[in-house]
Amino acid sequence: MPTRAVKGVRSTSGAVAPPRIEPARLASIHDALLSWYARQGRDLPWRRTRDPYAILVSEIMLQQTQVERVKPKLAVWLAAFPTFDALAAASVADVIRVWKGLGYNRRAVRLHAIARVVVERFGGVLPDTPAGLRALDGLGPYTSNAVACFAHGAAVPVVDTNVRRVFGRVFAAEIGLDPPAGRRLEAFAEAVLPHERAYEWNQALMDLGATICTARNPDHDACPLALQCTGRALLPGRAELLRAAERPARYAAATPFEQTTRYFRGRIVDHLRALQPGEWATLADLGRAIRSDYVPEHEAWLADLVAGLARDGLAATIDTPEGPRVALP
Repeated sequence: MPTRAVKGVRSTSGAVAPPRIEPARLASIHDALLSWYARQGRDLPWRRTRDPYAILVSEIMLQQTQVERVKPKLAVWLAAFPTFDALAAASVADVIRVWKGLGYNRRAVRLHAIARVVVERFGGVLPDTPAGLRALDGLGPYTSNAVACFAHGAAVPVVDTNVRRVFGRVFAAEIGLDPPAGRRLEAFAEAVLPHERAYEWNQALMDLGATICTARNPDHDACPLALQCTGRALLPGRAELLRAAERPARYAAATPFEQTTRYFRGRIVDHLRALQPGEWATLADLGRAIRSDYVPEHEAWLADLVAGLARDGLAATIDTPEGPRVALP
C-alpha cells in the first residue's frame, strides 16, 4: 500500500485529474460517515443558523481558537453586533473590546473592515458564491467555501487541517497519508463530495477529525470509517517515525510564550481595552502594565511593539509635548 500521494491522471487539458475511486467504495464511505453524523454530530451554535453573517463571524473566530472558547464569545459578539450594518457602524475600539478573550486581535479588525465593504458595496448582503466571497479582502479559499456551503448550501468542499488528515488516512491508497494542501487536494475533495449532501458531508468530516480521527490518538474502535480506511494499518509505523523525528527537538531551547512578541502585544491591547473612552496611555503606563521589570531602557522596544499594533489597526497614537500617547483606534 503506498505511503505517499498517488499521482493522478493527466487530462487532455493538461490538468491532473484526481485519482479514481471505485464508486461502490465511495458510496460506502458516504453512507457510513453521513449516518454517523446524523447520530453523533456535535450541537454547535453556528449549526443552528444559516445566517451568512453569523456563520462568517463563527468561521473567523474558529481560526486558531478552540471550539469551546468560541461558543460563548459568538453569543456575546452577536448580541453586540447582530448584523453587518451594526458591525460596520461600530468603532474599531468597540469591536476590539468585544473581541476580548479570543486572541489574534487582528481578526476583529478584519471582520470590521469586511463589514464596512459589505455594507458600502453590497447593501449589507454578503456575496453567496465562493468567488464572490474571495473577492473580499481577508477571505481565503477555506473561509469562502465554508460560508458559501454552510450559509447557502453551495456544493463545494471545505478542507481544513482536520479534513486533510481524515482524507489522508481514509483515502491513503488513493492520495497517501500526507497529501499536500493545495489545488490537487481541493480537486480530490471535489471529486469525492456528495453534491446533494455537501453541508452534512463537510460538517461530518470536521467532526470526525476533531473528535475521533485526531492527530495523535485516533480512536479506531469508534471510527465510522474504520472498515473503509486504507491508512489505518500504516499509522502505527507512521507514529513511530514521527516520534523519532521529534526527539532531537526536545533539546532545543524554546522561548516561553510569556517572553514572545505576541504575548506582549496581547498585554498591550488588553491594557488599552481597559481605558475609558477618550483616555490615552503613556508608554511608561503601558510598560509597567505589561511587565513587572519595566525600566526606561525598554522604551524603544515598547515603541516598536506599539508601532506594529498601529500598523495592524489595533492601536492609535498621538504625539504630545510630554511624549507619545496610545489608545485603541
